[in-house]
Amino acid sequence: MKAKILIIEDVAELADLIALYLGKEGMEAVKAETAELALERLKTWTPDLVILDINLPGMDGFEFLGRFRKNHATPVLIVSARNADEDIIAGLGYGADEFVTKPFSPRVLVARVRALIRRAQDAQQSEGESHVDFGPYTLLTNSCILKKGSERINLSAKEYEVLAYLASNPGKPLAPETIYSGVWKNAYGDITAVAVYIQRLRKKIEDDPSNPRYIETVFGMGYRFCGEAKGVDGQ
Repeated sequence: MKAKILIIEDVAELADLIALYLGKEGMEAVKAETAELALERLKTWTPDLVILDINLPGMDGFEFLGRFRKNHATPVLIVSARNADEDIIAGLGYGADEFVTKPFSPRVLVARVRALIRRAQDAQQSEGESHVDFGPYTLLTNSCILKKGSERINLSAKEYEVLAYLASNPGKPLAPETIYSGVWKNAYGDITAVAVYIQRLRKKIEDDPSNPRYIETVFGMGYRFCGEAKGVDGQ
C-alpha cells in the first residue's frame, strides 16, 4: 500500500521502528519529534495519515490535534502510554480516529494504519451513492464532504463516517453498540467513543447542541438521525 505517513514521536528509537515497519509495507514515513516541527512540515507536505504521540516536548498531542483538525480531515491514530479512559476519550474528542496504547505490536499498528487508510480511500472513491439533505446541510457521499449552503463544514474522517452511518438509517433509533460495530467494524471496542463523536457532530451542525434537531437521543435506545435522504438525482 503506497501511502504517506507523518509520525509525530519524540522517542527516536520508537519513531524509527514504526517507520521501518511502515516502509516494509511500501509506505513513505516522515518523522517529526515535536508538534511544532510537524506543523511546519504540513505547510509543504500532505500525509495520508498521522501517527501522533500525546506526551511531546513543547506543544502536546492534544493541542496539535486541535489545530490540525481546523484544516485537515486526514485520519489520525494516537499512540500513547497514557491509557486512562479520560485520555482516550479526550483523544477521540479532539478528533482522533483510533487510539493505540503503548506498548504495542508494530505489525498490529501497521494493520490499523492500513485499515484507516483503506477506509478513507474507499469513502473517497465510492460512486453512485445517495446524498443527504437536512436543514441547510448537504452530505456529499462521493467526496465525503458536508456543506452548509456553499460553506464546507470541516469533519474528521471518523466524524464523517459516524454522520454518514446515521444518515443512512434516517428515523431509525440506533444503539451505541450498533453504531460502533457499523463504523469501527469492531464488536468489542470502547463504545463510549460513539457518544464522544455524537457530541462533536452536534457542536458542528446543531444550532443548540443541548437540544439537537438532527441527531436526537432516544432514551433507552440510542440515537436517531432526523433528515431527509435523497438520491443523487434528487428523487
